[in-house]
Amino acid sequence: MRQLRRVMFHLLCVIAMLAASVTAMATGAQASVPNRWGFAVVNVTSGIPDLNHQAGSWGPGFNVSVTPGGVGQTFVRFPQIAITGGVVHVTAISDTAYWCQAQNWGPSGTDVVVAVQCYRYGGAPVFTPYSIVFEQSTGTLPPPQAFGYVHYNGGGITSQFNSAAGLNTVGGGGGVWTVTLPGLGSSGFAGNLQVTAVNPSQPARCKVGAWAPGVGAQAVQVRCHNATNVPLNTGWTLTYHRERAITGAAIPPKNFAYTFDNTPANPGPYAPVPPPVNFNSQAGVNTVQSSGLGQRLVTFPRVGVLQDQVQVTAYGPGPEFCNLQTIWNTSGSNAFVRNVVCYNAATRVAQPSLVTYTSAF
Repeated sequence: MRQLRRVMFHLLCVIAMLAASVTAMATGAQASVPNRWGFAVVNVTSGIPDLNHQAGSWGPGFNVSVTPGGVGQTFVRFPQIAITGGVVHVTAISDTAYWCQAQNWGPSGTDVVVAVQCYRYGGAPVFTPYSIVFEQSTGTLPPPQAFGYVHYNGGGITSQFNSAAGLNTVGGGGGVWTVTLPGLGSSGFAGNLQVTAVNPSQPARCKVGAWAPGVGAQAVQVRCHNATNVPLNTGWTLTYHRERAITGAAIPPKNFAYTFDNTPANPGPYAPVPPPVNFNSQAGVNTVQSSGLGQRLVTFPRVGVLQDQVQVTAYGPGPEFCNLQTIWNTSGSNAFVRNVVCYNAATRVAQPSLVTYTSAF
């Protein structure tokens, strides 16, 4: 009997070691899955878009490509990063009241393909250049760094990520939702938010309606409207990033920055406060200044390196929305966003906005 107990004890030890080994391998495999990301400025309806403003987690020898769809519709192919889930953000580049939205995305062979549709205010489809980013994340981050996203399809969460391993939640509907990102909290305003409408069948615009930081979680209100200014139940994506680039929770590039133009009546140049909403990875001081009604020049010093990406989201309880007046530029090591332009209907207005910049390097 004593010998039998010894045999059973050794067998249980072997089983426990095997279980621990399997768990370690599974955990290691999960941790080793690289983030997948890509960005581009789509300035053509067919072919290879601007090489100065596209990059991704694929290897050398591949480029983003674009094919046309219907009026105002394009399909963006990010090579060699096929995966389900993740989030997409899109910002129109136009001198008038245009916006772009994601329709859908997903793997196609070895690639990820994103359908993008652009509109003018009122709902007429139109092609305009736009800036687009796709990213999918895994793993955790040590505070104060934080990263989280949600893809909400109009009825529930389709995909999500939280770098504190928390479970993001969404409540509300009918055009107004509250997103809670547990574990990513801060004692005050810190980080940056981006929101994009997702709708395959009708015009939709989405924005950050309000933001309530807390030590335990970030609480963010998302507001969406239709082709005019009527609240709309639609899908959307939201990304929160703090001391990380918009491209995800993987090892960040050396050069990235973001800011929150929370006093748009300030002619500037001014550095938005509190400082944690005005982050610069190279210790530069980002500034914002007026360059006309509803036009804001944003300068990100020391981080301007090609290839690069910019996204913009409007902030506030109304139906206003923002885009980029033209493609940003770099000079020396500085990046200049000239300009962020915001609208209420087709009229330019001074409007708070959240702006994020990243280089691939």
